[in-house]
Amino acid sequence: MELADLVERFWIPVWSLAEPSTQSTLQHPVCLIVVSNTYARFYGVGRGRSSVTLEGDGWAVGTMFTPAAGRLVLGRSVAEVTDTYVDLGEVEGLDDGSLVAEVRAIMGADPHDPAAHAAAIASVERRLAAYLPVDEPGLLINEVVTWLRDHPEVTRVDELASHVGLSERSLQRLVEQRVGMSPKWLIQRRRLHDAVEAMKAGGSSLADMAARLGYADQAHFTHDFRTVTGMTPGEYLGDQPR
Repeated sequence: MELADLVERFWIPVWSLAEPSTQSTLQHPVCLIVVSNTYARFYGVGRGRSSVTLEGDGWAVGTMFTPAAGRLVLGRSVAEVTDTYVDLGEVEGLDDGSLVAEVRAIMGADPHDPAAHAAAIASVERRLAAYLPVDEPGLLINEVVTWLRDHPEVTRVDELASHVGLSERSLQRLVEQRVGMSPKWLIQRRRLHDAVEAMKAGGSSLADMAARLGYADQAHFTHDFRTVTGMTPGEYLGDQPR
């Protein structure tokens, strides 16, 4: 099913843990839905570091939306769910009780079965198809975020606005309506994602990386990173799963 305008990707983790394990991420500027064996939620965009604790035996079927999709699926401004979540049952039109029940029935027999994974994803895809086609502002915010991701040299809002042919005020309105954030936040999050990938790859100092990402110096980068994540770059990297 062709859902590229709505869905970035699906992911299905399955775990069996003797002790609880907390995993942290820097969320992309998109909303998520997650159906697990214990909960089913619609997540808004997280401004800081997002953490989830896994324990015992479990699984989850996750959907990472495009920037356009959150407002379409939620039916209202995604700014209302920034840094939080709502149960899927509260998202009108998405789940009448059957989607979550169907996914759990599919995954329940053998969460490791690739065929079950494919069937669970297909179940979510069928429900999301009702939100097609994506509206023009939705397609535009998808283009904005994709272009920004592919152009790491862009560090100013006016540069981004110029590319998409909008005034800064119009760009501000678009990003707030579809992502619940500001264009400045979009740029900062892109830079921090680039930083995390560069740190994982290794091979360069923090000072060199900060310069490459457009920061005045390493101190400004470290301050920015700590403000958002609550950690230094080194602490964040050490917290990532091996």
